[in-house]
Amino acid sequence: MKTIFILFLFVISLFASDATIEIVKKIDKTPRLVVANSSEQTMDPTLNRKLLKLLIGDIKVSGHFDVKSDFISAAYNGSDVVASLVKSGTDLLLKTKFSQAAGGRIAAKVKLVNAQNGNKIFEKSYAISKSNRYPFLAHNIAIDLNDHFGAPSIAWMNRYIIFAESVGSGKSNIVVSDYTLTFKKTIVKGGLNIFPKWANAQQDAFYYTSYNSGKPTLYRLDIYSGQKRKILSSNGMAVCSDVSRDGNRLLVTIAPKDQPDIYLYDLRSGAKKRITSFRGIDVSGSFVDDESGVVFVSDRLGYPNIFYKSLSGGKVKQMVFHGKNNSSCSTHGKYIVYSSRESMDRRGLGSFNLYLISTQTDYIRRLTQGGKNMFPRFASDGETVLFIKNSGGRSNLGILRLNANKSFLFPLHSGKIQSIDW
Repeated sequence: MKTIFILFLFVISLFASDATIEIVKKIDKTPRLVVANSSEQTMDPTLNRKLLKLLIGDIKVSGHFDVKSDFISAAYNGSDVVASLVKSGTDLLLKTKFSQAAGGRIAAKVKLVNAQNGNKIFEKSYAISKSNRYPFLAHNIAIDLNDHFGAPSIAWMNRYIIFAESVGSGKSNIVVSDYTLTFKKTIVKGGLNIFPKWANAQQDAFYYTSYNSGKPTLYRLDIYSGQKRKILSSNGMAVCSDVSRDGNRLLVTIAPKDQPDIYLYDLRSGAKKRITSFRGIDVSGSFVDDESGVVFVSDRLGYPNIFYKSLSGGKVKQMVFHGKNNSSCSTHGKYIVYSSRESMDRRGLGSFNLYLISTQTDYIRRLTQGGKNMFPRFASDGETVLFIKNSGGRSNLGILRLNANKSFLFPLHSGKIQSIDW
């Protein structure tokens, strides 16, 4: 038991512990946009302001518009502000009209106007049935605005973040949220529940590890039906770190003899194929190169570092040649984003920064500078990275927009984020 406990603490330490992106921006000039409030007095003013601020924030995060930070007031069908906008160099005016109905339903109408001549570019209506889901109303408007101009997709804004939130000693809940942490809903609570991983692209089920039944146990939970199914259990740890595109294969880390290694688990047959075999710690496997190989974290150099192994066999290949604690990673196509400890202060605490590399070239790019930037996760577009930034005893969700040369932080006001997926 002592060995298992020490192993558990070590693995947790691998994952527990203002950004400047050095990727060159591709867009030479972005259109200047102003958001206008055209809502009537029947709309709750506090909620109205939250929606407007979220929408402006979403447009900023997209990286495809130069949006003014504050909204203005304007009649939905009028043209009273166009002349003043022309003088300020504004290109686009987005008019928004929100309204509320009984039962929590919120409706919205938006109209995009050419600020130079007042002509309407497009108009659309939206509605959500539950008021606590209002962030997704703002996200959908921003996505459609972005799509109208043919800019690279930001559909990831409409996806759920899932994370483990520490709420006390030996206690951690599984929480679903939007990417800004404005909408949050606890899905699993009671005891120690960690390492959630979405089971599919539809985000209707997820895997997570529970330490509440004697030994670490991996479960699959269907969000809408509430059905929970045990997948496997193991001494030491049992974690799902990646899921194949078809949802039928899992990369899991298990330690049947107190020695964690990575296995390929087939959900249809229940068969396990051992991928790594090392008298140390191999964890956090991620599919890479069209699911032909696996990238993972190992201490085979005496400290956590990033390695690669083909699923067809062969030797393990070292991927990173700098830093003494490269303890978490994520993959998309041929690319790997990972965290690396770089410096130590007088208290023995180090800063962790994120780097981007390729499996096929010597390409390497530093993505953050300063602070503790950990547990990166690629979005489905491959151009956005989610990560945890710990600062001042508080957890933040960080968003890196690689091609837009921008980063954003969203604080968790209570608790602490332990692990994330989206």
